[in-house]
Amino acid sequence: MSQHGVYSGLCCLLLVLLAGCGGSPVMPAGVLESPQAPAVEAVQTPTMSPSVELAPERPLLMAHFMPWYETPDVSGIWGWHWTMEHFDPRQVREDGHPEIASHYVPLTGPYDSRDEAILEYQTLLMKLSGIDGVIVDWYGIEEFWDYGAINRSTEALFTAVKKAGLRFAVCYEDQTLRYMVDNRHLAAGDVYSHGQEVMRYLQDTWFGDEAYLQIEGRPALFVFGPQYFKNASDWDQLLSVLADRPALVTLDRHTESAAVTSFPWPPMWASRDGILTEAALVDYLEGFYEKAQRWDTLVAGAFPGFHDIYADAGVGDSYGYLDDADGETFRLTLEMALSHDPDVIQLVTWNDYGEGTIIEPTVEFGTRYLEVVQTTRRSLEGDAFPYTADDLQLPLQLLEARRQHAGDAGVQAKLDEAFNAILSAAADEARVVLAELAPAP
Repeated sequence: MSQHGVYSGLCCLLLVLLAGCGGSPVMPAGVLESPQAPAVEAVQTPTMSPSVELAPERPLLMAHFMPWYETPDVSGIWGWHWTMEHFDPRQVREDGHPEIASHYVPLTGPYDSRDEAILEYQTLLMKLSGIDGVIVDWYGIEEFWDYGAINRSTEALFTAVKKAGLRFAVCYEDQTLRYMVDNRHLAAGDVYSHGQEVMRYLQDTWFGDEAYLQIEGRPALFVFGPQYFKNASDWDQLLSVLADRPALVTLDRHTESAAVTSFPWPPMWASRDGILTEAALVDYLEGFYEKAQRWDTLVAGAFPGFHDIYADAGVGDSYGYLDDADGETFRLTLEMALSHDPDVIQLVTWNDYGEGTIIEPTVEFGTRYLEVVQTTRRSLEGDAFPYTADDLQLPLQLLEARRQHAGDAGVQAKLDEAFNAILSAAADEARVVLAELAPAP
């Protein structure tokens, strides 16, 4: 089935190594309206970083990424995804952390998705852990709710992704059409022309970039659903305006007839009494991978757990709870993915704090999940993968130094050297630079 069967033996080795190692649809983006800003013009076929590897002989590890966070220091507001109109990040909880719309707290504290220092931190962590790039949750180009802000954050993210030598792809949320029509921002008769405009934007802005993820020789267009354009004929009409049809990748059980393949997601609909058991999770994934044998390309999935905040925030019922089991849920789903020789493994997610599917470092879990990803890369590549668990501490040190010395051009230049040293697998050189700039004890 998959072109990566040549390394099935390596995958078996990984199962042995990991054994010894100690979703649901997203909510509507931004109920609060974001400050209006001029639309950003499409950038024609930007160049990639020369360090992007074009055809690795192993599964690609791609993190599903949410670019929707806003803070006053960058965007001028606390965005909906930190507050859900219920929590106040200005307040401090009993544990000393800010009150945000999540059961978990980023190791950096709540951040803005357009903060360049945060994006550098996140993409460096991906590079050091062995993640190949991002599949960004994207809401289109319209200045409605916070969709425009998300688009601008996506552009900033992709700039950082390419600087770190990583790949990227878009996961389009076509549910945006329903919200725009229901709120009379878009006429029902204009949905196809709007959808075609969105497709042209993707083609003109990102599909031609050499760092853009390719599936079967075409740019990959993930869709979270479809939830609005539900018929294959709808997608034929939307994509008819493009010079070349992208490889459509839909959510499992959603309009698979229009897609070249589909991707799995935490099956919270299988919860009973609010709990998704390991047995139910395994049953779902086994069924997905059996069905996926008919596709030429396999996009697998791995996830750490699920613990949403929606009921606490008063925005809706909880979708249920999937225990992270001290990291075992992530290891289990990653093992199952690798055992089927996938082309791509989507890590669900990098940073959906509202749903608690987070592999980026948090106060609660540290770098637990990224260390598991490192083990995966090392099992597939051996010594060709140069980074260690200790190296995962460097991006936070760099971020803290960036913040401490903001406005000091000389120090920032030295920190640029540290960044380049990390990318070049010269971690010890970066440590020397960062140690010189560390605050006195």
